[in-house]
Amino acid sequence: MQEKIKEIADRVRELRELSDFTVKDMAEYLQVSAETYGKYEDGTEDIPASILFEIAHKLHVDMATLLTGEEPRMNIFTVTRDEKGVNVERRKQYKYQNLAEKFIHKKAEFFIVTVEPKPSGTKPETNSHPGQEFNYVLEGSLKVYIHNNEIVLKKGDSIYFDSTYEHAMEALEGETAKFLAVIM
Repeated sequence: MQEKIKEIADRVRELRELSDFTVKDMAEYLQVSAETYGKYEDGTEDIPASILFEIAHKLHVDMATLLTGEEPRMNIFTVTRDEKGVNVERRKQYKYQNLAEKFIHKKAEFFIVTVEPKPSGTKPETNSHPGQEFNYVLEGSLKVYIHNNEIVLKKGDSIYFDSTYEHAMEALEGETAKFLAVIM
């Protein structure tokens, strides 16, 4: 996994340099410190999927280009078969599966996100990113932490929110939870 993180970080750095953006430019755009952004580019800190989405937007490339090093080519439709999406382990607490990595010029990113249960009393790390997010619970139940709120979602429930606010998801009842995440 560390090798994949380094490959993605190298692609991000190279594309940033080709686009004539400085580390400071990117950090300001992403609303993170230059130090944090520098860690993303040198591969010492994993880049959250939501931040990767914003980097792709700023650099005018598809997120799939950053993830795989290949340009998406589909422009009418793309099909992703069950369990065949590109797996992206962007944060330790979540596993992401990209559902539309081959479609070019997407207006949103679509993921199946798997959240494994953690020991009780362990609150997940929060993150924030520009844009909006929609989550629809497919399996299990989740506690969503967002802007000083805790919301429990069960299978079939959904939430749409401003993702600039700190947020995190936690699997409940000792069971794995899965949700569809749409990041815009």
